Amino acid sequence: MVRPTDRVEYEQMLLGRHDLACHGGGRHKYALMERSAYILLSRIRVQGPMSNGELSEAFGLDASTLNRQTAAATRAGLAERIADPEGGMARKFRITDRGAALLDKERERVVRSLEQIMNDWPDEDIAAFAGYLKRFNSGIEQLSKRPWPRP
Repeated sequence: MVRPTDRVEYEQMLLGRHDLACHGGGRHKYALMERSAYILLSRIRVQGPMSNGELSEAFGLDASTLNRQTAAATRAGLAERIADPEGGMARKFRITDRGAALLDKERERVVRSLEQIMNDWPDEDIAAFAGYLKRFNSGIEQLSKRPWPRP
């Protein structure tokens, strides 16, 4: 007997293979930034400047992986290190104007792709799907004890 969670697992696996901003072309053919930078900048935008330690904890990543990601974002001019605005010792990363502009463009590309994918869905179905995704993500965040702040 196939359990409903078996079906969710399979569909989630399939979803993970898609790059929604590039569904019409090859992987990162048109992407404005790497996926890791997109997620990193999205978190910093919602939460504000964050230290390496805060980012490592938020993403559940080891320091070396996080250092590579923040270094790449910094080299690309998407993020910059600043003194802690609250006076703490650790330096923090904040999104640059360039990073914010590229993040906005990339997010708009993803939204346009979603609009193409769901062009024949009624608004109520899209809203229900968004609600289910939020509920699903919130469940993962609760289990991992890594909540993602939402705007």
